[in-house]
Order: sequence, then C-alpha cells, then structure tokens
Amino acid sequence: MTTTENTPTQEIGRDRRRKEDRRLITGRTRWTDNQALTGLLHISIVRSPFAHADIKGIDTSAAKQVPGVVAVYSAADLGADQVQLPCAWPITKDMKAPQRPALAGSRVNFAGEGVAVVVARSAAIAKDAAELVEVDYSELEPVLDMEEALKDGATLVHPEIGTNANAQWVFDSGEAGSGGSVAEALKKAESDDDQIIVRRRFRQQRLVPVFMEPRSTVVDPNAEQLTMWSSTQVPHILKTMLALTLGLPEHKIRVIAPDVGGGFGGKIAVAPEEVVTLLVAQKTGKPVKWTETRSESLLTAHHGRDQVQELAMSVTKDGRITGLDVRLIADMGAYLGLVGPGVPILGAFMFNAIYKIPAYRFDCTNVFTTKTLTDAYRGAGRPEATFGIERLMDEAALELGMEPLEFREKNWIKHEEFPFTTVSTLTYDTGNYEAATAQAKQMFDYDGLRREQQERRRRGDVKQLGIGISTFTEMCGLAPSRVLGSLDYGAGGWETASIRMQPTGKAEVVVGVSPHGQGHETAFSQIVADQLGVPFEDVEILHGDTQSSYKGLDTYGSRSLAVGGIAVVKAAEKVVEKAKPIAAHMLEASEGDLEFSGGKFTVKGTDKGVGIQDIALAVFAAHDYPEGIEPDIDAHATFDPENFSFPHGTHLCAVEVDTETGFVEMYKYVCVDDVGNVINPLIVEGQVHGGLAQGIAQALYEEAAYDDQGTLLSGTLVDYTLPSAADLISFDTANTTTASTTNPLGVKGVGEAGTIASTPAVVNSVLDAIRHLGVKDIDMPTTPYRVWTAIQNASGHAGRADEANVASPGAGLGSTARDMPEGGNL
Repeated sequence: MTTTENTPTQEIGRDRRRKEDRRLITGRTRWTDNQALTGLLHISIVRSPFAHADIKGIDTSAAKQVPGVVAVYSAADLGADQVQLPCAWPITKDMKAPQRPALAGSRVNFAGEGVAVVVARSAAIAKDAAELVEVDYSELEPVLDMEEALKDGATLVHPEIGTNANAQWVFDSGEAGSGGSVAEALKKAESDDDQIIVRRRFRQQRLVPVFMEPRSTVVDPNAEQLTMWSSTQVPHILKTMLALTLGLPEHKIRVIAPDVGGGFGGKIAVAPEEVVTLLVAQKTGKPVKWTETRSESLLTAHHGRDQVQELAMSVTKDGRITGLDVRLIADMGAYLGLVGPGVPILGAFMFNAIYKIPAYRFDCTNVFTTKTLTDAYRGAGRPEATFGIERLMDEAALELGMEPLEFREKNWIKHEEFPFTTVSTLTYDTGNYEAATAQAKQMFDYDGLRREQQERRRRGDVKQLGIGISTFTEMCGLAPSRVLGSLDYGAGGWETASIRMQPTGKAEVVVGVSPHGQGHETAFSQIVADQLGVPFEDVEILHGDTQSSYKGLDTYGSRSLAVGGIAVVKAAEKVVEKAKPIAAHMLEASEGDLEFSGGKFTVKGTDKGVGIQDIALAVFAAHDYPEGIEPDIDAHATFDPENFSFPHGTHLCAVEVDTETGFVEMYKYVCVDDVGNVINPLIVEGQVHGGLAQGIAQALYEEAAYDDQGTLLSGTLVDYTLPSAADLISFDTANTTTASTTNPLGVKGVGEAGTIASTPAVVNSVLDAIRHLGVKDIDMPTTPYRVWTAIQNASGHAGRADEANVASPGAGLGSTARDMPEGGNL
C-alpha cells in the first residue's frame, strides 16, 4: 500500500503572516457595505438633536416628495416603538430595565436617538430627504451628571420606573467568606498608629470605540429565509435575540458577519438600526441597507467606561494592605445595552488585582442619564478596575514614603503561592509577577531613568521626566457557564468547533467564534496543522455565517483562543479518535498498537503507517472499512472551561512633561506580558501594540464630552482626538511564560492586555513628572490644557481657569483650540 509522507513542521509558536491579510490589503474584502442585491433600498435615520424631549409630531410630507424616496416611516408606522431591545445581563433581581425602542415614539432620551426612517433608492437621496423631516419637540431638562441624578428630586430619565438608579450590586468578602470585613479593617486602621487610610476619587471618562469600519446592516427578506448581513461581533447571539425580540422563527433567520473591520466591544449589540433595517425590509418586501456615517457612529454607537470611583485602602506603615473599599457609580446612559449593566461588575473581581488583600468590599450603583448608552469597550470593566487599583497603589506608596515598585512587591502573590484564591473568590491558576517585573525593569533601565529624573529635577529643566508603573492581571476567556450563571448572565460561555475532512485530505474547520481583526483564520489553522499533522495551507477556517457555523457564542472578552481555540483542539482529538479504528483496519493492526504523531498512525516498533489525509480519502471511497463503524471521521466539539485564564504583566512608562505648556510626550514604554503559551508571536505582538495605543489614548487624548444641554461636543474625529502613529513611540515588548492549567494548550489571552495595563502606567508617569510641583491629580485625558492648569493651580499662579481634576465641557478634547489656556500657546 502506498501512503503519503507528511513531514509537517511545528506550527504553534511560529510567526505566520495572517492568511486573511491578502484579501484585506488588496481590496478583496467582504464588508457588509459591499453587499449589492437586486432592488436594494437604502435607509437614513432621522435623529433627535435634543438629549431629552417629548415628541409632539412628525411631518414627513416634504421628504416624501423627494424623487427617489420610496417611503418615510415613523416609529408607529413600523411598530418600532413597541420593540423592546434586549439586555442579557440583569445583574440583580430588582434591576430597573426601561423599554428601549428601536425608534422613539413619544420621547427621546439622548441626542442622536432615532425617531423616523427614510427609505430611498440611494443612500445619498435617503440622507438628503431625512434632513427634510420636521419633528416638533418639547424639550425636557437633560440628566447629565450621574451623581446629581441619584439625588432626591432629580429629573427622571424614565419617570415610569420612578428612579434614575438602574441597580446596586455589592460584593463583601466578609459576607462571602473569602476574607475579612472591610468596615472592621478601616475602623481598626483609624485608631491604629501603625496604619494609614488612603482615600482617593478617580474619574473614568467616557470613550467611544471608534472601530475602523462603520456599522452596517443589509437585510434580504426572502420568503424562504430572512438573511441579515451585519458588521457585528456576535452573529449567533444576534440571530437568537432577533428571534426572541421580534417573534421570528429562529430557523428562518440567517445572520452573516462577513469581514468585520474592528469592534473593540462596540459591535456587541442588538442595535436599533439592525432591527429598523429588518422591519423596513419586511414592510417593503425589498432588500434594505443601512450604513452609518462616522459622526453617527460617534454619536449613537454605544460608548464605554464613564465611572466615578471612590476608593479607600487601609495599609500598615511598613506597606502591608489590610483592606480595600471600592464604591462606584457607573453611567449606563439612556438605556441598557446588551451586557451594559454587567460591565462594571466584571471589575469587581479585578480591583484586588495581583495583590494579597485580606478584606475587600465592592459597591456599584448603575445610573441612567440622557446620554448615549454605555456597554462593553475593550477590556470591559477590567481596565477601569486596573486603573483604580494601580493609581491607588502609587498614591499609597507616596503617602508611605515607599518606592512604588517596592510597595507593590510587598503585596504581590508570589509565584510559589499559585494556584491562589483571591479575596474576590477567583482562583488564579498560574503566574510569575516577579519574573515579568524583573525583565521589564532591565529592559526599561528603571534605575537609570530614576537617576535621570532626579538630575532633571535638580537642574530645574523645563521638560520633567515621569515614570509610571502598572502591574496587572485580568480574567480572560469569558466563559465558564456556571460562573456566568451565578452572576445572572443571560447565556452560557461554552464554544464550539467542527472539523470536516475533505476527500483530498484538506481540513475544513467551522468555528463558533467570529473574528473582527484577531487573526482567527491563521491561528486556528496553526492549531489544526499541529493537531492533525496536515500542512498549514491545507486548513480552511469558516466562521461568521449562522448557516454554516450554526452554533456558537461569538467573540469578546479575550475568549477566542482560550475557549474557541480549545474547542478546535477537542474537535481535532475526536477526528484522530474516529480515524484510529479505520487506520488499524488499513494497517491490519490492533488499535492498541497504534501511535499517532505528525499526521500519521504508525504501528509501534515498525515503520508501517498511514497518514490521516490518506484515511480521509479511504473513508470517502468507503470500499474497505471496519464493520460497525461509520465511514466518517468528521467531528464536532463543545468546550466549556472550568475557570477563566489569567494573563498578567508589568508595564513601565516614561514621559516628558513640558512644565511651561503642559504638553506630554511619550519617552519610553516597556511591557512584559505573560499570556501563556503563544500560538503566533506575530499576532500577539500586533494585539499588544493595538491595545497599548488604545490605553495610551485614554490617558492622553480621548474623551466623549457633552455640553450642558446633552449635546455631544466630540462628534467628529476633529474633536474626538485619536492618536496617530506620529503621536506614539516604538514600544519595547517581551513575554514571560507560565502556561495556563485551565486548558490543554496552556494559553491565556492577549486581546485586551495592552489596553488594561497601559492607561494607569501613563497617568502615573504624568503625575510622577510634576508631583514635585505640587500637582496631586489630573483627570483623564491628561491634555496639555489640563496639565498646564494643574501646574498653575499648584504653584498659585494666575490663570486658574478651573480645577485640574474637574472636567469642564470640552476640556478633554485633545490638543485642539478648546484646550488653549487663555492668553497662552500650546
């Protein structure tokens, strides 16, 4: 018998350029907006200019007269005001969940909320006609400050629920049995001369995900099967939610997420525009497309972050933390997103970070305001928590007179203490914070930069050097279904994969996760190539279409590899197991005498063997296979991990601050991350770099700012300042590795690490540069105006425009004219 000789090389751990990049960079992409169907109509949504108003009437007559306009619909015409868009995370039994319509019928609750839709034969005609729709509004008082919104007598966003509070969620380690009582720890510290209490208030500003590809939806209302193309991260969840929300038979819905140009959590949604597009398609009987403009995206796609954090830490004077009290107020915006209420709650498990904290309490109140709703944004709750604790660690070290790294090290979980159950009840399986920090310090030249910092201070240089630290961990692989169930999350966390062996030996892999830039097609091909011993080029990954990938829970929370990738491994193992009896039959040997390695079954102690690709052809022919066995080696697997994975790292940042202008310039950035075993170092490097850019942007540049009427001031990319490559520096990155024990590949997750760790590192460095001038805190983003104002206020100079830690409207809009100090230059 002739067999094919496979001589595969090890794929896992190898730099591979992404398979998907060829079509992306040569313009052969399959964006949703590229879909061109016969008879396609286009829609434009009429949006409210007011943050809070009653709708008294809508006049569509002028718009209907525009040539090319097919129809103009109000919410009542479509029944869109009766649709209740879903929230899948009711964090408490008594959570208040007001109706969120697809289009507003009688009242608008944020600037940008849709009130009507124009249907036309082109997108341009629809947009022009939408400007002719006249809406009679009666303005109401906006609700913009989340703390004021909780006070007695505050204007209510939703009068029908009787409060602006969405829910209060509390974790107390004393009650949970995972630690002591924080109240007792703080009380003891107040009367103990050997302890201090460090109290700080931090502000997490509101951000916009700003994905590259705007959101887009196309719906074909074919009588046999309704098909929706959408630029979404969650095609499977979207399909199920459309069925539940609109009462449609789920088996008659097909959702396709083609190439998706970024998401960062911003496309985890059942968006009102998706529902409106579907309703218009049903009403007209024609395929319909909606694609947003960039300004629409900034205005109405969900925002992220937006918290007030009140923290208190008790600590002994020799540097041992004895208690941590966290009180949050989180702005939900006008409505609840798909997982919005639970986003701050994810942070509850991360405020204790990498530290051994004996007593901990977390108390979060979610609040409604008349702003765009907030939901998941890269990191989702964990960046907010990491920022809070890492800022507080620096503040505590300052009050204790300790070196900030030394203070952190005193409270670390040591590598020999793993697995370690934290005060927030999570069990960290592996880690080595000492190794990551030692390597980062060496790469950064930490001691050398500290000496340079002291020299600049001694000389009184205009440009002062600041050094910032962030030692972090995060919970990744958002998955364990039982854990999610205990938190009242509305779905599980398992993931699926199928492998179909083609007659020619090629492997077709169908996955339930849905990529939007992560490199799934490449990384999963590497995994399958190693597991089955087939060439990398012989593996094809299918995803994002609920007809071919009929089951899955999609992509978010760094779960693609740690959950979806393990489902691929499990499916591959089943392929091998199914192939084994057929191989034994072909080799005239017993199954117990076979070994599988490098894509080939061999008889122990001999060179007799058969490749798995040859078995695929033999199964297809089905001329000679064992009795009682199906001629099939395809396999399907579902993986539900028992625990999260916990990547960690040490990030060190140096900045130069011009004390005359407040301008902050990146000087050096080093990060050493432990993401477990690495499948593709090139992809990991790209994920880290992208994450760093977003985290640094929060620290220095970005803010979704509103005026006192609830109008978004940062509604274009002129005002919402994103950094370009010219604003950043080359990052020095490296990895240490402690393999995860929660999955067979030993992987952890990397998609959010850079974003989570970098923001506090940068802010700590900015403050470190100017603390000696008397500056105690600056709200993010630390724009030149805010830094300059903080220095002026601290030094008692004239020109105290406003307090440095109080955000005035527009004060966070990067280095625009809005940031100019009166009479000064930036």
